[in-house]
Amino acid sequence: MYNLLSGLTVVEGAAFIAGPSCTLHMAQMGATVIRFDQIGGGPDSARWPIGPKGQSLYWEGLNKGKKSLAINLSDPAGRELAQRVATSGDGLFVTNFPVSGFLSYEKLSALRDDLVCLRVMGWADGTPAVDYTINASVGLPWLTGHPDDPRPVNHVLPAWDLLAGAYGAFALLAAERERQASGKGREVRLALSDLAAATMGNLGNVAETLLSGGDRPRSGNNLFGAFGRDFGTADGERVMIVAITPRQWTGLIKALGIAGDIAALESELGVDFASDEGARFTHRARVDALVEGALSKLPLSACAEVFDSTGCTWSIYRTLSQSLAQEPRLFGENPIFGEVTHAGGDCYPTPGAAARIPAEERFPAAASPSIGQHSDEILATLLGMGSGEIGKLHDAGIISGAKA
Repeated sequence: MYNLLSGLTVVEGAAFIAGPSCTLHMAQMGATVIRFDQIGGGPDSARWPIGPKGQSLYWEGLNKGKKSLAINLSDPAGRELAQRVATSGDGLFVTNFPVSGFLSYEKLSALRDDLVCLRVMGWADGTPAVDYTINASVGLPWLTGHPDDPRPVNHVLPAWDLLAGAYGAFALLAAERERQASGKGREVRLALSDLAAATMGNLGNVAETLLSGGDRPRSGNNLFGAFGRDFGTADGERVMIVAITPRQWTGLIKALGIAGDIAALESELGVDFASDEGARFTHRARVDALVEGALSKLPLSACAEVFDSTGCTWSIYRTLSQSLAQEPRLFGENPIFGEVTHAGGDCYPTPGAAARIPAEERFPAAASPSIGQHSDEILATLLGMGSGEIGKLHDAGIISGAKA
């Protein structure tokens, strides 16, 4: 947690990953994030993984440090209240509600013409989609996996959702910065489909496919275009080794004692692996066999010693539970984590901002709220409501939470 965005208020009306992760990034940089939720919880409030008390650890993780207002969004009065909240404060609103409807930019901007709204979408034309369906459409599951397995391979990481959250925070702040100069509000529509298509273009995949006249064949666990793969050690462990730069490559073959064999292979093939990373990939079957043969004779402890002494880029394959116990750089000694008790009642290591800013004080990671925990506070401070007016909303079932 940092204070770089201290004094900035962002309102969120969103579910799932992209919108909530966008405002999470902003909250962890010091912004006040106010989210409104359906009374009893929205569509993602009970998503897995589930904690021992039945709480959604997913929801807790994405909503740390935010304030929650619970509204009956099925009631016209509740929707009107949500519109007032969305257009209040600094006029920054993040949502994944549909383009049309009660949270459309047309209706919200009629209440506040300088409103900046980030709207996360599935397809840019408004067709519903989630990360996994966009990923299926863009072709990555057919690039992932082993050549001898005809099935598409889904990725467990929701990459487009996470990218949308980070890109969305950037886009929202960019629009807010422009508003400071022009006074003009705007809606920014961010579609997962556009992010996926743009990313495939930015990484050269679109050009590669069009110019080659076909799709890239699968290469299993090999790093495309360079040297990198998983290998087994003599004691049954698996390690990932990567050699992209000439220094990484020469360090690897020195560590494994196979420089002579590699030189003979280079002479046979007429290539220079040190200067041409693509050649390492093109001839990966031959190169992998030499590396595999050397590693199969070394236990993990010996691999660690020789790899670290020669500057190799490598890692042990671990499960998450193993990493939690054995990799202090990631978890046990990582200052981005702190022990936090969340609204669900459990205490566990919780990350704050991923960025490290040496010149700035890092504040402890924040807890997640319970749904509706800040209803009265938000309406009093953001909309200036008195306790009587807030009490009437409670009595009418428009909001829920602790009464003032």
